[in-house]
Amino acid sequence: MKFSELVQKIGAKATKNSLELNPDSDMEIVGIAPIDDAKSGTISYIEGKKYASYVDKTGASALILPEDSGLQDKATARGIAWMAAPETRLVFAEAIALFYQPFLPQPQIHSTAVIDSTATIGKDCYIGAHVAIEAAVKIGDRVSIYPNVVIYPEVQIGNDTILHANCTIHERSQIGSNCVIHSGAVIGAEGFGFVPTPTGWFKMEQSGYTILENGVEVGCNSTVDRPAVGETRIKQDTKLDNLVHIGHGCTIGSNTAIAAQVGLAGGVKVGNNVLLAGQVGISNQAEIGDGAIATAKAGIHSNVAAGTMVTGIPAIPHKLFLKATAVYNRLPEMYQSLKELQKRSSP
Repeated sequence: MKFSELVQKIGAKATKNSLELNPDSDMEIVGIAPIDDAKSGTISYIEGKKYASYVDKTGASALILPEDSGLQDKATARGIAWMAAPETRLVFAEAIALFYQPFLPQPQIHSTAVIDSTATIGKDCYIGAHVAIEAAVKIGDRVSIYPNVVIYPEVQIGNDTILHANCTIHERSQIGSNCVIHSGAVIGAEGFGFVPTPTGWFKMEQSGYTILENGVEVGCNSTVDRPAVGETRIKQDTKLDNLVHIGHGCTIGSNTAIAAQVGLAGGVKVGNNVLLAGQVGISNQAEIGDGAIATAKAGIHSNVAAGTMVTGIPAIPHKLFLKATAVYNRLPEMYQSLKELQKRSSP
């Protein structure tokens, strides 16, 4: 498509972006590419000063530039078409959607699928090979269920949700509309509930519910456990990466993003718009306020206030962590100074 057409389509979708356009360049754009490997006919983007130098060497025919970056003249001088926007990564994501759409199968029920007679299947669904759907399951319209998915009794799944191959949905779980459950994920399995006794562990049955609201995505091999009583709930539009564990009785707010290998113990409450980086661990019953950020490998043992960034094990405010790290790096020097002082003060 022509660059001007691409800009027009993005502008219609990008409600958060005010686009500035170079009107003198209107070449054909055939695809998208990373900035360091872009070829003629592709569009790429610049995200921040770190990548600004690529304007001078990229092979891209068009670029999405940060507004007020001063890079527009450089791009024009090289004959590169450009648009400028406050959120270049978002605009690039919208450009990708113009050139690539993920595979969606045509509606059908494979002959090897096993579906209980009491299950309810909506309109235009795809149910792949060797899917097992048990009693009293309710599945909405246009749901895609890929091969080898197992759905236990009394599960509810909303419209337009996708269950990728080999995921498992346990009994009475509720999954909303427009959710994506990736391969190997397990939704609603038993929480880790055992009571110590003088003769060993007594198993506490996990009779609660797991609820995923609309727009939730769960990555490959992640687990969301059900509690002994009550519910585990992940609220609207929250995204879980691969290999994430959500313990029994947790509540995760809306628009929260949780990166790979994060682990939440039972009863954790996470607010809205929270970011948990890779390998963060949160102990039982801790509460994370709205808009908080935990950096990679943070070990959180107590509540985190809204809007706070924490780092380290145990997690402390990020700015304090940076100061402590600066001191830590000077420990050999400080130790040497201490030894010299001890020598001077000794009789």
